Amino acid sequence: MKKKIIVANWKLNGSIKSISYFLSFLKSKIPLYSRKNIIIIAPPTVFLERVYKNIRNTNVFLSAQNIDVNINGAFTGENSVLMMKDIGVQYVILGHSERRLFHYENDEIITKKFGLVKKLNLVPILCIGETEIEKKSNQTKKILKKQLKSILTVFGETAFRNTIIAYEPIWAIGTGVSANPDDVQLIHQFIKNYIKKYDTISAEKLIVQYGGSVNSLNAENFLKKVDIDGLLVGSASLKHEEFLKIIEISDNILQKK
Repeated sequence: MKKKIIVANWKLNGSIKSISYFLSFLKSKIPLYSRKNIIIIAPPTVFLERVYKNIRNTNVFLSAQNIDVNINGAFTGENSVLMMKDIGVQYVILGHSERRLFHYENDEIITKKFGLVKKLNLVPILCIGETEIEKKSNQTKKILKKQLKSILTVFGETAFRNTIIAYEPIWAIGTGVSANPDDVQLIHQFIKNYIKKYDTISAEKLIVQYGGSVNSLNAENFLKKVDIDGLLVGSASLKHEEFLKIIEISDNILQKK
């Protein structure tokens, strides 16, 4: 049975005080819920090392929210995957719609970053998803295939081994309107079947998460679905009690299986 992977994406939020409080609360509870769940925290870059020092003796793992396309050099303000690995990062979020929209990252850039993460033996959390206009025009599968194909074309049929894919419909992120769990189940099934055409091992071991206005009220409806392997949680992950409720829900579902 796969463990559910629950990722807290803090985006551009947090302070030394709030992070210390969050982590002290989480550490006191984590032994209860980490046996069946893999819990990952993605703080802003400036707090990565602080978070790592607090979680390194627990079953909580560290993710970066982004990396640069360069390993080193004269690139002021950037952070490389090599630096991330050096401070304890094990996962890297790539292709988030906010990076695509506000930083103009296209499939080519995201594919380059994907390759760097894999080269350093870290795990990419690849975000894919469609806009509201694309959804209404029945373009969802076409868009997802395009985003996945970009990586398959460059790195080959086994590209998605040791990879997490986060399906995040752009119209659901930060809007308070989550996708229908039944629809998400079908889309996750489509993603796995699409990758299976290239590599059965990738498809069998692939983790496909859902992200988009996830909270403790709707988490169970997603996590009960057979092809929803976890959640990428945004604003709800900033509140320690809310995030813990989501982990508890996942744990309860897995105990029943």
